[in-house]
Order: sequence, then structure tokens, then C-alpha cells
Amino acid sequence: MSEQDNRIISSHLDTNEKTLDMTLRPKNLAEFIGQNEIKDNLAIFLEAAKRRGEPIEHVLLYGPPGLGKTTLAHIIASEVGANMKVTTGPAIEKSGDLAAILTNLEPGDVLFIDEIHRLNRTIEEILYSAMEDFVLDIVIGKGPSAKTLRLDLPHFTLIGATTKISRLSAPLRDRFGNTYHLEFYQDKDIDQIITRSAKILNVEFVEPCSMEIAKRSRRTPRVANRLLKRVRDFAEVKNNGKINRDIIDQTLKMLNIDEYGLDQIDRRILTTIIEKFNGGPVGLNTISAATSEEMDAIEDVYEPFLLQLGFINRTNRGRMVTSEAYRHLGIKKEQGLF
Repeated sequence: MSEQDNRIISSHLDTNEKTLDMTLRPKNLAEFIGQNEIKDNLAIFLEAAKRRGEPIEHVLLYGPPGLGKTTLAHIIASEVGANMKVTTGPAIEKSGDLAAILTNLEPGDVLFIDEIHRLNRTIEEILYSAMEDFVLDIVIGKGPSAKTLRLDLPHFTLIGATTKISRLSAPLRDRFGNTYHLEFYQDKDIDQIITRSAKILNVEFVEPCSMEIAKRSRRTPRVANRLLKRVRDFAEVKNNGKINRDIIDQTLKMLNIDEYGLDQIDRRILTTIIEKFNGGPVGLNTISAATSEEMDAIEDVYEPFLLQLGFINRTNRGRMVTSEAYRHLGIKKEQGLF
């Protein structure tokens, strides 16, 4: 298991957390906190489809991990009373895998493909006609004697989720009738999510201090719920299950998470750029080599939040650490550095 997977504040879902994730997951739009613009649009779009008695249009959800793409997919299916079949891009390796899934759908079903950007191009091309015309073209045989068999499919809705929308081909993106970008949450929304989760988990706050967890949750609900669970465990052992500011501070200090939600890997990336490359600019390949972190992990997991905080800038020449990051790390900027 990689160091990234072991991070308490990783926004990726650990296999052991799936039960907890299902327990805390909102069941409808009314329970879903945050992403208000998306919720308002979805409410109208879903109500219109229900009134017409038609399957909803295909939906594409994209944004960083842990922000609620899978939750929204489940809510969409639930709101229209549809059955949902779930799979992932990597699980569909051959055209036969996709054909088996599509031919087993019932009218009005929702097919949810997580990590849809990891579908290979051959599978994507089969999806074009399935999404647009609700037919499945199967090639039988090879060479000059090959024949194409066309099967009619029931009208279904495809919901795709991705953290890397740029990796989807334009023809596939264009076949989604509704595309929604999930943004990082505001601290006040994360605070409401923690309060809701605490009630479900029977967690007792003896003073109003849930915002202390929210501020360190990287504006990500999945991270917030994970930190709440860790604080609950610490309070159970150290304070008879009662959570106050001191317990929160002790827990997060033990987990090496600072007041902005940064952990040792975030700080190592920043200090590496500062100490080895004078604060930048420095290329992503070089940062990856210097920190022993995968380039994709830096770009997709660590960098988005550091950009949100204003701790790094992207330039044409590479990444640069900002003055705010220097101040946060307590490092004095050398004269002449930007």
C-alpha cells in the first residue's frame, strides 16, 4: 500500500471505510449539504423528467475525489425511483464486458460508471451508439467475413464520474446531456456535514467545536467524516467519549495534521520546492523525483488543495511556492525571491 493510500486525509475511499461511507451517505437531495448550484439544477432536471415520465438524460460528474460524485449518482437514481447498476472504468476491459452489462439493463435503469476516464477507446466507441441511439453494435468474426449485429437496448441513463475530465474524448463528453463540476466545499458546509454525521454516529460534542475539525478537513466531506471518526476514537479512550477543543487538538496533533489540514506529505512538497529549488519555478517531473511521490498523485491529490489555499502557483515555467506558504511553514524567504 502506498504512502498516499495510508494518509488519514486522503480523499480516496479505503475499502474498510465503505460501510461507514454508506451509513453516512445522504439518501436524497434534501439531505445533501453543499454544492447548492448543482442541487438546484438537478432538482429541476429530475422533476421535469418525472413529470414527462421519461428516463433522465445522461449525467457526467467531475471533480476531485471525496466531494460526493458517487453519492449524487445514488441520489439521482433514488429520486426518480430507478434501479442503479454500478461498475468502474477499469472493470470493463473488453467489449463483451460492456455488452453483458448493457443487455441486462431494464427500461429506466441507471448505469453508474466510476472512473469513466479509464475506459479504453474501443469501449468508448461502443458507448457512443448505446448512449445516443440505444443500440449495441457487436462485430462477429474477423476480416472480410466479419458481420455487425445490432441489438436494441432499453432506454437507460448513464452517469459517469471522473476526477480527470480532460482524459475523456470529446465525442464521449458531448453525449452527456448534463455535466456538473463539483467544487471544494466551504468550511460552513463541512461543519454542517460533521454535525449531521455526529448525530448518526451518536458522537457527543460537549462544546460547539465541530468547526475545528471542519477547518482541517481539506474542504472535503470524506476527509471530514474520517477525521470525525478518529477524534471519536481518541475521545472514547481519553475522555469518556466526550469531544471538546482540547481532544480535537490532541487528536490532530497526533495525526500530524496542522490547522490548515496539511499533513507531512503536503509540507514535504512545499519544503522541497523551497529548500531545493529556491521556491520555484520547478517542473512537476522534478518535484516528483525529489519527493519520491508519483507525478499523478502530486497533480491530482496534493496540488489542487495547495492551489485552493494559495500556497502554490502554476506558471508556464513550473510550480512556485507563494509567500503565504512561507509564512505558514515559518520559513524566511530569501531576499530577491518572489
